[in-house]
Amino acid sequence: MNITVFYGSSRENSNSSLLANKVLNGLNFEAVHLQNMKIVPIEDKRHDLEGFSLPDDDYDQIIQQILKSDIIVFATPIYWYSMSGTMKVMIDRLSQAIRDERYPQLTEHLRTVKAIVLAVGGDNPTIKGLPMIQQFQYIFEFLGTSFEHYILAKGNRPGDVLSDSRVLSEAKWLNGWLQSLVNQTRH
Repeated sequence: MNITVFYGSSRENSNSSLLANKVLNGLNFEAVHLQNMKIVPIEDKRHDLEGFSLPDDDYDQIIQQILKSDIIVFATPIYWYSMSGTMKVMIDRLSQAIRDERYPQLTEHLRTVKAIVLAVGGDNPTIKGLPMIQQFQYIFEFLGTSFEHYILAKGNRPGDVLSDSRVLSEAKWLNGWLQSLVNQTRH
């Protein structure tokens, strides 16, 4: 069982990264820090005769990582009631990737993937983060990806998320669930 976490924060050791690391504690996973990648925003050419052009960026690495993943974790701060801009650009580019002839297996593979969203915001995130969760729900529904779980956590200053006992309890439960999934595939 291959797990990938896409970190959407612009900060190393962000609250969303700390939360993801709690959820994935003791598990083997691959980490993709979107802030360290060059991802060009989508130029929508779905209806042009020549179709999409291939930007010179790192997006193929993201697709390769998705293709080898069974579980994808999206860890993001909540910015303006949504995911970070970096993560949004990554998601937007899926419109191009699912039409890319180099990846005929991508659409089918996405139907086998389990997705988890971990998000941290400062001001009442369990309410104000819900529009983002709904957005992810629609994205996964469109892709046929199974939306397994999400955690919305509070954190203003660096490290704040680690003092929220409710969130730490949820992270521990989710870690146990992931551990059991991994163990099931080993047998």
